[in-house]
Amino acid sequence: MIEPAALVPQRLVWSVASLVHAVADTLSAKFSACVVRGELSGFSRAASGHCYFSLKDADGEAALIRCAMFRRAAGLLDFAPGDGQLVEVRGRIAVYEPRGDLQFVVESMQRAGAGALFEQFLRLKARLEAEGLFAPERKRMLPRFPRRIGVVTSLGAAALHDVMTSFARRAPHVEIVVYPSLVQGAEAPEALVAAIAAANAHAVVDVLIVCRGGGSMEDLWSFNDERLVRAIVSSTIPVISGVGHETDVTLADFAADVRAPTPTAAAELVVLALQECMSALDGFAQRMQRRVAHVLDSHAQRLDASALRLARPTRTLQRQSHTLDLLEQRLRNAVHRSVETRQVGLQRLGARLPPAIRFMQSRQGMRVDTLQARLSGLDPRRVLARGYAWLADSQGAPVQSVAQLQPGQSLQAVLADGSAQVAVERIDANPLE
Repeated sequence: MIEPAALVPQRLVWSVASLVHAVADTLSAKFSACVVRGELSGFSRAASGHCYFSLKDADGEAALIRCAMFRRAAGLLDFAPGDGQLVEVRGRIAVYEPRGDLQFVVESMQRAGAGALFEQFLRLKARLEAEGLFAPERKRMLPRFPRRIGVVTSLGAAALHDVMTSFARRAPHVEIVVYPSLVQGAEAPEALVAAIAAANAHAVVDVLIVCRGGGSMEDLWSFNDERLVRAIVSSTIPVISGVGHETDVTLADFAADVRAPTPTAAAELVVLALQECMSALDGFAQRMQRRVAHVLDSHAQRLDASALRLARPTRTLQRQSHTLDLLEQRLRNAVHRSVETRQVGLQRLGARLPPAIRFMQSRQGMRVDTLQARLSGLDPRRVLARGYAWLADSQGAPVQSVAQLQPGQSLQAVLADGSAQVAVERIDANPLE
């Protein structure tokens, strides 16, 4: 049966522009304002100042949306966008009618994930730096030869294994004390602070290493905590920070007295290798030996000179005897001249003097002759010529009593015509009685 044409429903036929407008209106109503998180791709900035790029799904899904950011919104950016960056964009869904393409019109953009954390990192760093917590003059020198080292890290961390391996290889004589702590997660900052406090309370280590292995900025975020920074600064024990890899930087690195690029490097910085210590000790020993040898040589020369002087006491005696001879001769000449002068004077006056005075003059001459005879009798050589000897000990001192003697003692006997070396065989007190 054929239905009448009047009963056939009329089909809605859209024009292309109408359909695009309808879709655009529907999307605008449904997604009037939303935030999208994704990875930048194909970012470009046109001469007009507008920016065009695509956002790829951050979780690896095969999804992409084209984006446009007009000049006014692009001028408000506080960073330089680039491909591969993870960002969060705020805007609205729209349809680019000339091509019928779906696009996202971006009104604002900020870094997401690590980008946002990095901004927080910079703000906290600036505030703590303004307080002087990172000042170089606050840093302390590490002990050159620590006897006991503390390590703050997780017991299951690979960083602990690396540190212990380095110590076993370089300095097996150093004792290691581990203060276990969480190194990742929301509870890690408080655990790290407690471990540092425990190390300071025990006060048994000379230096403290705070370390963990590498990871993303989120993984290392515990070491950017303000509480940990202040705990490191207030520690009475010098602190070395060895967090992450060489390119990783945390606030704990700025607060520590020394920053090491890795946990292994921290272990290498805090102790000298055993071979280096042995080489240093060898150098010290050689310098000490040279110094001792120099001192001994100096004393030996002085001893030789003293022994040479002690071995020849006759020279000293001869010099003294020669001096006495000179003094005696000078005295004789002086007395002789004085007597002659007086005798000549007396002879000149004798003729004019009365007999009594001449008698006194004769007595004066006799007195002078007597004094001259007594003076000659005091000459040591005359005493020695009568058979006496002058005894001296090994030091050249005269021997005046048997109390100064001992059996077997060596003495120097000086006679009128020479000297002899004698030895004491027996000592008799008062042999002349």
